[in-house]
Amino acid sequence: MKLILLSGGSGKRLWPLSNEARSKQFLKILKSPEGHMESMLQRVWRQLNNVGLAESTLFATSSKQVDMITQQIGPEANIIVEPERRDTFPAIALAASYLYSVQGANLDETVVVLPVDPFVEDKFFEQLKQLDQLLNKSSANLALIGVQPTYPSTKYGYIVPEAIAGTTEYLKVKSFREKPEEQEASRLIEIEKAMWNCGVFAFKLDYLITQLYEQGIPLQYEQLSKQYHELKKTSFDYEVVEKSDQVVMLSYEGYWKDLGTWNTLTEEMAVSQIGKSVMSEDSHHTHIINELHIPITVLGLSNVVIAASPDGILVSDKAASTRLKELILFEQRPMYEEHQWGTSKVLDHYILDESKEVLTTRISVNAGKQKGIEVHFQRTEVWNVLSGKGEVYLDGKTIPVEAGSICEIPPRAKHGLKAITDLEIIEIQTGGKLNEGDVVEFSFSWGEAVV
Repeated sequence: MKLILLSGGSGKRLWPLSNEARSKQFLKILKSPEGHMESMLQRVWRQLNNVGLAESTLFATSSKQVDMITQQIGPEANIIVEPERRDTFPAIALAASYLYSVQGANLDETVVVLPVDPFVEDKFFEQLKQLDQLLNKSSANLALIGVQPTYPSTKYGYIVPEAIAGTTEYLKVKSFREKPEEQEASRLIEIEKAMWNCGVFAFKLDYLITQLYEQGIPLQYEQLSKQYHELKKTSFDYEVVEKSDQVVMLSYEGYWKDLGTWNTLTEEMAVSQIGKSVMSEDSHHTHIINELHIPITVLGLSNVVIAASPDGILVSDKAASTRLKELILFEQRPMYEEHQWGTSKVLDHYILDESKEVLTTRISVNAGKQKGIEVHFQRTEVWNVLSGKGEVYLDGKTIPVEAGSICEIPPRAKHGLKAITDLEIIEIQTGGKLNEGDVVEFSFSWGEAVV
């Protein structure tokens, strides 16, 4: 059995801590059994290891999230990179082509797809193993997991089973309902015995490969990657699941929650305050998450979430926080990012005029890590080393640096940075449009020649 974990998200529902580069699954605001802070991604990976499924798992994600996954999981993370964001059907098709043409997986292999961030008990992942047997026993095309609802939620989709007499090992699926109104949700639960759709579905690899072949979609991973932009933007639920007439479902009765809003996420936080903050005793059921260096003080506010990061500040009634995505209409570069080599935090972004910008960033590079070789064409960079020791690669020369060192990098110069000890620098970029299109990266291991 193979697992595909879908890691995506625009980062708007848990703004300002999340952004395009650091979606909700990467926020370290949960507590592990050992007592340290962990992210939803790290929690799920720990649980997959607990039940022996981690080695069979692939991550399907965008290029912007590769560094975060590698930084939090480690080099053992097997990652399929989407050339661009195009919804869940293209992402799963690409992962299936990788299993088929690169890993050489048997067409009879069971593939289970699920989100990267469910908040569940270990037994949820144990139940995933039953989907393989269920596909063989039922001869169905797809097998899902439905969660027994605890209330008529309007945030989730519902799976409606066919009417049955007595009990059975599994249920045949009759239809789907997408995020109904509360009254309709109550009817679905009480009358039709519907279950929450938690986004888990399993199929034989042959089933999806055959569909790709019939649609003229390349089965070879490299070829599909090159033609990825031609795939239509559509969900796997719409393109495959809802069009199949042979779908079965297992019922899951354990604890399950989608931590997709500040309201649901704060319910599972082990502490009410993270970062520099002070809160009065008459502030009940209020949470503060502060990533800034300045303190936050809260007096007499209850049922409120306050979140602050370099991307912005949120003060919201918890119940109202579900509307956050509707209001985040502005676009801005991620102000805080985690990378395989360390972190970067934008301190200031100043636009002098239409042809000149200044971007000031604090960069932390972990000991032994390197910030790879790259070239900029429209900007000059100045690196001011605050602490630590390292080496700067600059057009074929290796320059030792330490606290107090200053390096200027002109346009078109090949440059990189390696930390011998933990390294802190301030980077000031000055030039034209400071966007990602002005960067060319080179494959490089420290000590090799770069041409």
